[in-house]
Amino acid sequence: MIVLLTDFGQSEYVGVMKAVIYSIAGQTKIVDLCHSISPQSIIEASWLLKNNYKYFPKGTTFCCVVDPGVGTERKAVGVKTEEYYFVGPDNGLLWETLDEQKIIDIRQIPVPKNASRTFHGRDVFAKAAANIDAGNFENIGEKISEIEKLELYQKDREGIVVRIDRFGNIVTNLTKQNKDKYSVEIAEKEYTMRYCPNYHTAKEDELFLIEGSNNTLEISLRNGNANRKLKVETGEKIKIS
Repeated sequence: MIVLLTDFGQSEYVGVMKAVIYSIAGQTKIVDLCHSISPQSIIEASWLLKNNYKYFPKGTTFCCVVDPGVGTERKAVGVKTEEYYFVGPDNGLLWETLDEQKIIDIRQIPVPKNASRTFHGRDVFAKAAANIDAGNFENIGEKISEIEKLELYQKDREGIVVRIDRFGNIVTNLTKQNKDKYSVEIAEKEYTMRYCPNYHTAKEDELFLIEGSNNTLEISLRNGNANRKLKVETGEKIKIS
């Protein structure tokens, strides 16, 4: 099984990557984890991968392409852990996920001279993922010992916005405390927000906190878009205390 994670949206780029994979590993299964990552948001991709890879069967290959450095000297890597395989640009996207596992082997994937300078998803990563799925991990490149690290910032009750989902919920990497109200500092402004156990409990047009599916706090707006009000971006620091 190959799982795709990209910022390509509903574009032809996803379809072409699948075509390349099927041309090498025609019997594999391809699952779309997410293609709506905010463009170039390595933080958001890192968060989604970290929180979702464990739901897939052992032996799955994750092909992750959020790659603002495409066409530069940044490395392309394939990583084997005790239970999974990962392919992607060496820009920190994989680090939080790999930090939870035992790494068995890391390979640097060569970039062909005729590869597009804007579409390594097709010309590098899809091919590598397909070859791994076909049982050829050791042949995708030479061994290396390290990859880039990207740690999602968190210190005490200060963290970051890790995702703005399609509903406008502002997802953070901070866990809840046993409180009914919180002080929220973000974008140089301070708010007092209630904690609600579900969306129905909140009042209309009220910004509130809720625990999301990854067990961290999210700022939400009942039947509305919280980020249209707050206008924050992924990666911004936030303090919830």
